[in-house]
Amino acid sequence: PHAGPVESKKEAAMSELVPEPRQKPVVPMKPTGINASLLGYIGIDTIIEQMRKKTMKTGFDFNIMVVGQSGLGKSTLVNTLFKSQVSRKSSGWNREEKIPRTVEIKAIGHVIEEGGVKMKLTVIDTPGFGDQINNENCWEPIEKYINEQYEKFLKEEVNIARKKRIPDTRVHCCLYFISPTGHSLRPLDLEFMKHLSKVVNIIPVIAKADTMTLEEKTEFKQRVRKELEVNGIEFYPQKEFDEDLEDKTENDKIRQESMPFAVVGSDKEYQVNGKRVLGRKTPWGIIEVENLNHCEFALLRDFVIRTHLQDLKEVTHNIHYETYRAKRLNDNGGLPPMTVETEENHESNL
Repeated sequence: PHAGPVESKKEAAMSELVPEPRQKPVVPMKPTGINASLLGYIGIDTIIEQMRKKTMKTGFDFNIMVVGQSGLGKSTLVNTLFKSQVSRKSSGWNREEKIPRTVEIKAIGHVIEEGGVKMKLTVIDTPGFGDQINNENCWEPIEKYINEQYEKFLKEEVNIARKKRIPDTRVHCCLYFISPTGHSLRPLDLEFMKHLSKVVNIIPVIAKADTMTLEEKTEFKQRVRKELEVNGIEFYPQKEFDEDLEDKTENDKIRQESMPFAVVGSDKEYQVNGKRVLGRKTPWGIIEVENLNHCEFALLRDFVIRTHLQDLKEVTHNIHYETYRAKRLNDNGGLPPMTVETEENHESNL
């Protein structure tokens, strides 16, 4: 008859030992699904289609910058990426024309259309970069150009009567071409990426990767990754901007395996097994640009255009441009920067 109370004491003691469940972070209540069949069809699923129609009408802007020494195949690679003649060389830049002594920046705009989607593509080339004997501070004109585009956007944004759609000339992506030496990165490469990674999305690529053996290529890629890490250089996609676990998993794979992309560019077509392929002809065969066994061009194209183009634009707007904007408005005492007209009036009054 006494067993009852003893057991209940034991239970009480046990319950004291069991730690209180830790409070879970407050998660917004999951909305309960309403059975649509009771209500009939509403049409919420057309929102995506409405957005698609609107963006199709306006089209897209994408501004890509290519930086690297002469002869690394920058123009060819950009032409290969967009399967059309979009580089400065194919846009009437004379061979006879004097190569610029210092970094001269040329922006060439095109409208590319595919499947009814229009993209206003601007290719920003930087001829003369790294070609001098003394390359000290040769990234400065490039940094200045990038910041000038942010400034242009900011001036439009702070106007009282601003345009409904501000023309976007901000650099969304910078392909940085690394010479396929198989050794380490040059001080110039490190200095450029250190300065510019704070203001633009940098994607490092190893140019003319067909000049290295497979072992050399793997080793060089690992060495480049290590050097970037040691020097604290953040390339795109930056770790801190991964929005969720899915993004993190996908981007980690890119950061740890693919980067920097070892690529070969070509805008010449060849016949291989009855198929037309983009490639480079060598005495021992044809290197197929889009064949993953030959080079990582297809990975780069998928990354820049097919999976991360929209994200490149968002990171440019929400991170790099916001950083510039905050600093600019802060320096200006929280006031909008002087507009071009007021500057001109100010000068004429002097």
